Amino acid sequence: MDLGDLREDYRRAALEREALDADPLRQFGTWFDAAVAAGVPEPNAMSLATVDTAGQPSVRIVLLKGVSDGDFVFFTDYRSRKGRDLDANPRAALCFHWHALERQVRVRGQVRRLEAAASADYYRSRPRGSQLGAWVSVQSTPIPDRDVLVADIERRRAEFGEGEIPLPPHWGGYRLTPADIEFWQGRPDRLHDRFLYTRTESAWDCVRLSP
Repeated sequence: MDLGDLREDYRRAALEREALDADPLRQFGTWFDAAVAAGVPEPNAMSLATVDTAGQPSVRIVLLKGVSDGDFVFFTDYRSRKGRDLDANPRAALCFHWHALERQVRVRGQVRRLEAAASADYYRSRPRGSQLGAWVSVQSTPIPDRDVLVADIERRRAEFGEGEIPLPPHWGGYRLTPADIEFWQGRPDRLHDRFLYTRTESAWDCVRLSP
């Protein structure tokens, strides 16, 4: 197969400035709801890009778990590669791709840890197996085999019994406060519609970008 022959012509919709909300967070909510209504699998899946102390970027898929007070919220092990990256360089980029709608949203901004009480509230809402998993996995570190995880989760299951599983001290949420948000709508002949919102002191500026 010649990868150069793999291409798709986008023709679903156009995007005009007058159709966009003045607030990009509201616009994101409108597009997110459309992705849910269209049956997009895991519409809250997003690429999260971070950079380490040597300037080496890393990217992975994580799940958006809320938009709160204008911030994008996600959760992870603070000891993971992304956690270490964010400790060293608290900036990140997100990308949502909803292929069925021929849309992308890109977000960049500052990141800080979520308040502990909010992390605990979300942690308690997770399935019990996922709560145990957060105690067992030292995310991103090498392990000899899967048996190590299985044995450790059984040990933790016995330790906590049927009682409440506490929030691990090494696990919790992050808030990304957007500095800019871009909305991308696929168009024919690769002449895509792109609009970039940039935060100002009092509002948001919005400009059309060349595809």
